[in-house]
Amino acid sequence: MKPLRLLSAVFAGAAALALTIVPTAADDTHINDDTFTPNEIVQAGSDFFGVTTEVMAKAVQRVTEDLGLPDGYIKGDEGSGAFVVGLRYGSGWLIRKGMEPKKVYWKGPSVGFDFGGNGAKVFTLVYNLKEERRLYQRFPGVEGSIYFVAGIGVNYMRSGGVTLAPMRTGVGFRAGVNAHYQVYSDDRDWFPL
Repeated sequence: MKPLRLLSAVFAGAAALALTIVPTAADDTHINDDTFTPNEIVQAGSDFFGVTTEVMAKAVQRVTEDLGLPDGYIKGDEGSGAFVVGLRYGSGWLIRKGMEPKKVYWKGPSVGFDFGGNGAKVFTLVYNLKEERRLYQRFPGVEGSIYFVAGIGVNYMRSGGVTLAPMRTGVGFRAGVNAHYQVYSDDRDWFPL
């Protein structure tokens, strides 16, 4: 009888220890108060683009699987055009938890096998921003896009530890592949470089 009691006490002690060491499901889904949940992003993006939450959820799911939860997003509009060499200009609002929305601008040149023009709504997920000033830099990227009438396109841009994932829906016609960069700032500047 004593070996059974001893064995049962060992198992009970091991189970209690395991519960304190092994994280629970609630611990795995703990979300930093500075980040946005997928549901918050889907709702904000679908409201902004005017698309169903199902369409937006597919795009957000892909990005959050790759990059995790964003600590901010930018919603705005842009226009671009290209014939081998192109230009892009945009403006929008940087949204971060616990902070007032901040007006931001972006611009940049592109070069490649790319032609046409488009106007787009842009919803950009922002990762590892920490301080607003880290956004104000040049973000290189490579983009292959075809805009006919509508659709969501996503690409990633990284610089200085900050990652941006712009999602675009646009009207117009633009086809091709280009190398580009975008420069973000807190004031409008029309000089493209």
